[in-house]
Amino acid sequence: MNITVVCEHNASMDSEEGKKAYPEGLGVCLKNLMEETGGSVSLVRMDENGAGALTDEIINGTDVMVWWGHWYHQKVSDEIVNKVADRALRGMGMIFLHSAHDSKPFKRLLGTTCSLRWREDGEHERLWCVAPGHPIARGLGEYVDIPQEEMYGEYFDIPVPDELVYVGWFEGGEVFRGGCVFCRGRGKFFYFNPGHETYPTYRIPAVRTLLLQAAAYVAPADGVGEVPACRHIEQFSLQRR
Repeated sequence: MNITVVCEHNASMDSEEGKKAYPEGLGVCLKNLMEETGGSVSLVRMDENGAGALTDEIINGTDVMVWWGHWYHQKVSDEIVNKVADRALRGMGMIFLHSAHDSKPFKRLLGTTCSLRWREDGEHERLWCVAPGHPIARGLGEYVDIPQEEMYGEYFDIPVPDELVYVGWFEGGEVFRGGCVFCRGRGKFFYFNPGHETYPTYRIPAVRTLLLQAAAYVAPADGVGEVPACRHIEQFSLQRR
């Protein structure tokens, strides 16, 4: 499996809090995490110049793409967005993390504003599993605790997820559909809300396991362009009977 991590680098990551959370860099942390799949993993850094390093060769050779962005969504060219979306619709798996809800590829694939409520208070988040038999949640119990996280709350302007795996709860009382699977064309992708750049969320063992299982779940079984549309939904339904 070939995995490409597309990760923004912004000034918050160079702050004292950002360096404490990820001294090696958030992108490197995600790359190291995905290498635990046993696949081949490459990292594309996105900054104020956009994701220009995301070449046709990289896109066309990717089975699963992990996308983390925050400040520079609008810097990504429509040409790259079109190519990524086309690859996803033909079967490439995608994992959108945290502020990638506002990324161009996510909005292109879902067709909505993907807007939400937010508050950067470093609150405790508890992710309640609402699909305990789902492969992404395998072995993780009833919930996953995140000690500090940026609050994301409803209303989240997305289509009804094909599979809702986690619903987040925050100290302030807000709830959020924080772990959603979508099926589009021949591909499937997973949105996961935790992961602000100044909190070490991606070091939490349960989060790492969850994301590794998500990568395996969204990966095309038989190559991009050859996976039967929504086959995973049929399989999941059979498992619950």
